[in-house]
Amino acid sequence: MTTTTKVLLGIVGAAAAGVVIGMLVAPDKGSELRKKIKSNCNDWAGSLADLFAQGKEKAEDLAQEAGNKYNRVKENLG
Repeated sequence: MTTTTKVLLGIVGAAAAGVVIGMLVAPDKGSELRKKIKSNCNDWAGSLADLFAQGKEKAEDLAQEAGNKYNRVKENLG
């Protein structure tokens, strides 16, 4: 896992914790609070899934690029 990914996951996790804590101290009924938490968790899960998909795509692109460079160097040396 790259440093950038770790930083982004840390930020997302801290933001999620802040949202949940903010909701817990808000003067809402329990049922309303649970609905808000569920909705926010679903939103965060979707955001994380998108982030991981982007990271996977970027890693695949980098692996392809590295393979291409390796093949060019191999051809030049051979």
